Amino acid sequence: MGLTVPPELEAVSAAFDFAGEVVACEPFGGGHINDSFRLTCRAPEGTTGYLLQRINARVFRAPARVMENIQRVTEHVARRLAVAGIADLTRRTLTLTATKAGAAFHRAADGACWRAYRFIERTRVHALVETPAQAEQAGRAFGEFQRLLADLPPPRLHETIADFHNTPARFEAFDRACAADVCQRVRRATAEIEFARQHRPLADVLLDLQRRGAIPERVVHNDAKITNVLLDEDSGEALCIVDLDTVMPGLSLYDFGDMVWSMTCPAPEDETDLARVEVQPSLFAALARGYVSAAGAFLTAAERAHLVTAGELITLEQGVRFLTDYVAGDTYYKTRHPEHNLERCRAQFKLLQSLQRQEHALSRIVADCAKASPS
Repeated sequence: MGLTVPPELEAVSAAFDFAGEVVACEPFGGGHINDSFRLTCRAPEGTTGYLLQRINARVFRAPARVMENIQRVTEHVARRLAVAGIADLTRRTLTLTATKAGAAFHRAADGACWRAYRFIERTRVHALVETPAQAEQAGRAFGEFQRLLADLPPPRLHETIADFHNTPARFEAFDRACAADVCQRVRRATAEIEFARQHRPLADVLLDLQRRGAIPERVVHNDAKITNVLLDEDSGEALCIVDLDTVMPGLSLYDFGDMVWSMTCPAPEDETDLARVEVQPSLFAALARGYVSAAGAFLTAAERAHLVTAGELITLEQGVRFLTDYVAGDTYYKTRHPEHNLERCRAQFKLLQSLQRQEHALSRIVADCAKASPS
């Protein structure tokens, strides 16, 4: 094993069936949850890159179920793409690398669970959407992802995080955190807490539609952000959806809502100058155009009609999640300073206000996209 590999990763790396000797290892990415490392392996035939990840067991308490979902989803997407005659499949979907024992993941001596993927070269990940073209590519990629998984055969995927997009349940967790106030932070977030409570009626909208049978359960990503889309570094085309830990049963509108809060405003999620936190209609239009063009053939009328509502609801939910984590002492998201989650919350609540103020204009955009899409 190469000397550039940290000693604590040597045994982990040795468990996987990599092509050649691991000669380099470096931390990779800036995700909130898992720890990732880029490995370079050398063999007589050449070098191969891999992404080695430690699954956050505090967040994903049943890693075997997470990995069963990921294996089923990636293999199904690869089959669908192959049938469609898509070339270069290893750039179009994540490809798991098995352990030497043939397993999808490795459990280390300390109990930590690790997985490895083939590294997808010549791609870029953007922290923020910078252009309408990027928004359209991302929207199309997530719509296509849902379409490819629409015929995933039984059994039903595992719920890797229970009630992940159950917004009423998120409010219940928020209530518990505020009541406990373990870090004495409630007094520093009174305005945000009041804002969340005033908007609570929005929390039930999507689940009420599902209970009435108006919108169906689907296989969805549940964390549809630009950071989870790999774009070709030359053409800018969206190639691959990544970060599949939360792929599980849900609603198509969850993914579109995630895209709205994370892709329609050029300011970062922790922007402190709230004047910069505004939905850009051009970004929203491109996002909706891309998503509906790919997903429109299987979306129901009710799903199409509630795309803007989904953006509002998931933006509220995300703000409540940041606020809950702040009050609870930053136990879920990685933070850079004590007020980081509160700053994130404020930005999401300002974005929600912008969405609600522009609701009619955004609904007209969706209607225009629906007219132009397959049905």
